[in-house]
Amino acid sequence: MTARDALRAAARDAWRPELARSVLLRHDRVRGVDLLVLPERVVVLRGAAGSIVGLCDGRRDVAGIVAELARRHPDAPVAAEVPVFLEQLRDEGWLR
Repeated sequence: MTARDALRAAARDAWRPELARSVLLRHDRVRGVDLLVLPERVVVLRGAAGSIVGLCDGRRDVAGIVAELARRHPDAPVAAEVPVFLEQLRDEGWLR
């Protein structure tokens, strides 16, 4: 890992993700899925995505979210996959 990569990882881990102001997390009981409700569209969250987004409350940093998910799902590769997923949501503008 280069010094630049280490700085990016440290900044990412210190980030305290939360939903953007125009985004709501809702559960659709009929379909049994979690949704991100955005202006003029809805994004269906599959698998564990809803529980991951549910932890994005602005209080927990990425490392804290990963630690909580690792506690809940000890055999899942959360340390590798969750930070990447959260970055994708931030790139979309759904997390800040």
